[in-house]
Amino acid sequence: MGEQRVGLGFDVHPPDPGRELFLGGVRFEGEPGLGGHSDGDALCHAVADALLGAAALGDLGDHFPEADPAVAGIAGLDLLARVVGLLEERGLRPLSCDLTVIAERPALAPRRDEIRRNLAATLGVPVERVSVKATRPEGLGLVGRGVGCLAIAAVAG
Repeated sequence: MGEQRVGLGFDVHPPDPGRELFLGGVRFEGEPGLGGHSDGDALCHAVADALLGAAALGDLGDHFPEADPAVAGIAGLDLLARVVGLLEERGLRPLSCDLTVIAERPALAPRRDEIRRNLAATLGVPVERVSVKATRPEGLGLVGRGVGCLAIAAVAG
């Protein structure tokens, strides 16, 4: 991204048991999905939000409004790739990403490397520059009671 830039992103989605769960582009079979206009992939959305912040390009709603039928149901990795494209058009590119997921379930550890590979490939960075961590709120707050999934991402470029 030329000069040093940092972006912070956040996303949260409520549960939707009628949908499939995607996190970081990985399908978690048998887990209730997340609601939203897109596929509900809070991980990809938080990273995309952080990238837009680092580039001072607004937020996801500015580029992908809920009223736009073209983005209804869009996969998180596709949305993230579009944001990477917006940065590339301006001569910017990410260098690294640190992501924290806060949810009671699913357990991310068994799929962490797969998520990291998906994100790294989409961002165009080595997998060693993508960190994915997860924590459980131990029953505290709405997310702790299983009412959704929250993700926070920081990117540098």
